Amino acid sequence: MRTVAQLFALLTGALEPLFATSATAVAIVVATMCVRTLLHPLARAGVRGEKARARLAPETAGLRKRHAGDPERLRRALLELHVREGVSPLAGIAPTLLQLPVFFVMYRLFTAPRVGGEPNGLLADRLGPAPLGGRWTDALADGGVLGAPGLVYLALFGVLAAVALWSYRRARAAVDPALEQTVPGAAGLVKVLPLLSFGTLVTAALVPLAAGLYLATTTVWTAVERALLHRGPTAAARTGAAGRARRSGPNRS
Repeated sequence: MRTVAQLFALLTGALEPLFATSATAVAIVVATMCVRTLLHPLARAGVRGEKARARLAPETAGLRKRHAGDPERLRRALLELHVREGVSPLAGIAPTLLQLPVFFVMYRLFTAPRVGGEPNGLLADRLGPAPLGGRWTDALADGGVLGAPGLVYLALFGVLAAVALWSYRRARAAVDPALEQTVPGAAGLVKVLPLLSFGTLVTAALVPLAAGLYLATTTVWTAVERALLHRGPTAAARTGAAGRARRSGPNRS
């Protein structure tokens, strides 16, 4: 922890001539972007896995139908299919799992009163009028929702809400309708899982501002990254286009 604090101090010192009292906040954004850059190859691998699983969806549905009465045989058949096609079910969640230690370090760094036996000077650093070690409840007590610190949190929540809404709509649009019809329980998961993107709002309201700033940076990065890697029609759009093509085929002259 002491080493991380020292690295942050060095980065903050380099940024201070440009950003003055908000240098530590900018250092959090820069550090987060560096971490996400290092994890980008894993994100690309995860998207490749998602596309491969979408490509294999018809074959997967056939296996589920064929082995509906034998769960163990179905599990082996799906595993053989994934191994043969080089698809890993964990590829898509690897970047998220690897970010958790970074988030916990950020949380600890801006909540510990002492680091390496010395007072934690980072707790006094600010983003505008709001201390990076403070929480939303502190801002509410210091001027209310529209007070100076409260406005910082409103801006943070606005960014997180916009990204969450965008992610929710994209997740819903990316669902292949055939999946809900062929996979047991998929309909319920399809409705619930996209809502998890709004969990960042709850988290940001409970953790120190520094950790909330990390969340905002990494969620914006994720949204842009996935938009670029998933360029092209969604699964639902492809399915609808295929259905329209089949319906219109016999009518062609």
